Amino acid sequence: MTDHFPGYDVLRKRRTPSWDERTRQAINDRLSVPREPRFLSPELFAILAAACGRIIPQPPDRPPVPVAAMVDTKLFESKRDGYRFASMPEQGEAYRRGLRGFDDAAQSLHGRRFAGLEPAAQDQILASAQKGELDGPAWQGMPSKMFFEHRLLIDAVSAYYAHPTAWSEMGFGGPASPRGYVRMQLNRRDPWEAAEAKPGEEDRVRWENEHV
Repeated sequence: MTDHFPGYDVLRKRRTPSWDERTRQAINDRLSVPREPRFLSPELFAILAAACGRIIPQPPDRPPVPVAAMVDTKLFESKRDGYRFASMPEQGEAYRRGLRGFDDAAQSLHGRRFAGLEPAAQDQILASAQKGELDGPAWQGMPSKMFFEHRLLIDAVSAYYAHPTAWSEMGFGGPASPRGYVRMQLNRRDPWEAAEAKPGEEDRVRWENEHV
């Protein structure tokens, strides 16, 4: 994975004017999300973790963003989206049906649980779900395409990019409170934002980003 913002760690802003106490607390809460499931059963959580790992593969040289744990926390805390498609049950029930549907497909196709399949086999099942090809008793009429595209995919990607590790990877400085961003034009950045490295500039940019 290419490091476009070498040396940058958004968490160094923790005690700077970039973040106020409320922002720091919100980020601390996000960093301390329990890794054990609180809403899903351990079996369903393992399926969710495997699916999230295929949707957002993460590099091996850093601690992973706990995507599945963040989604489980969203369900546990009953944080809703403010709307729901008529063909979908409420989010908790949607996950129970969809994850069981993945497991049933794994058992039918490979005789094994989804979480224990090789990545290529997991990808095959997820691709079938995205195409709307999965069906059966576990789904209870819920379209697999709807679950994949409007529940699992959105929740997983939203969780990943809500985490400071992802912010560091894309050079994002975090919430704009209280400092705010001023230079909003293309190809301009405020002095407290990360610099992006072009090929051959990595060492210089790393030093600059380590002192943002």
